[in-house]
Amino acid sequence: MKSPTIRDVAERAGVSKSLVSLVLRGSGQVRPEKRDAVLRAARELGYRPNEAARALSEQRTRTVGVLLNDLRNPWFVDLLDGLNPLLHDSGLRMLLADARLNRRTGQDPAQPLLDLRVDGLVVVGTLPDPAALGAAAERLPVVVAGAREPVPPGVDVVACDDERGARLVTEHLIGLGHRRIAHIAGYGAVGDLRRRSFEATMAAHGLADLALVEPSDMTEEGGYRTTVRLLSRPERPTALFAVNDIASVGALSAAEELGLRVPRDVSVVGYDNTRISRLRHVWLTTVDNAGHEVGRRAARCLLDRFERPGGAGQLHLTAPTLEIRGTTAPPPEG
Repeated sequence: MKSPTIRDVAERAGVSKSLVSLVLRGSGQVRPEKRDAVLRAARELGYRPNEAARALSEQRTRTVGVLLNDLRNPWFVDLLDGLNPLLHDSGLRMLLADARLNRRTGQDPAQPLLDLRVDGLVVVGTLPDPAALGAAAERLPVVVAGAREPVPPGVDVVACDDERGARLVTEHLIGLGHRRIAHIAGYGAVGDLRRRSFEATMAAHGLADLALVEPSDMTEEGGYRTTVRLLSRPERPTALFAVNDIASVGALSAAEELGLRVPRDVSVVGYDNTRISRLRHVWLTTVDNAGHEVGRRAARCLLDRFERPGGAGQLHLTAPTLEIRGTTAPPPEG
């Protein structure tokens, strides 16, 4: 059976083919009654636009490439949840790619998306070589979300204020009475910002000598191993501030295996306010890193770039908040 065409929709709706095209492109220049007639006719006929033909005629694919640094990070789910609705409302679809997998195969992480001729690119998370985005930024709008590495000119960056977030955590623990506080640190610009803010806040309260920093790989296993080292010290810390929620889960497991109760014996704080932190048996005190808002603003930046290309890239920071739950309390006496 022959598939219905634009001509069939136009005849059913009693309008011209060009008006049908305007309606299908989402044009605001069509009167509501005409738009309703066209959409009703298309629905009755079961008409589906030929996306390939539309892309050729408009020289646009109406797709946005989303390059994820690590599909395993649950915070990225919140970010994508904020990113997708604005793109969808503008008639754009997301195409996801795993930058970590592409790196293992020696491929330019963004190349598969560029080969698909995406209209724009959103890079989510830390990339080892942000300068590699330069070639992509010369061809299409690029926005980086959730990272703070230097980027090529013309690339917008949307992230949370990590310095403020780490300060909120550290001041919360100091306010509870903790003095020996350890930071399970991460890597990249975001990890550095959180570590430096922790150290600066401890120093501002006269506690620089009691601040401990241990590096980790930002995974659950890394958080576990780092916590075992920290809590095996003769003068063990009474509070742990982990660089993200995943590392915090490893810290909670290590404390339990060492016979310590959280928060009675040791307090634990995470970062990102992922769904993991909100599980009832975890109920982790953590920083809400505004993932949904970061995604929404990244979409807005990209849409603005479509309408007004060119110009210097901008840094947009969202404000974090501290979610106090069940893993922090005053330090044990003595």
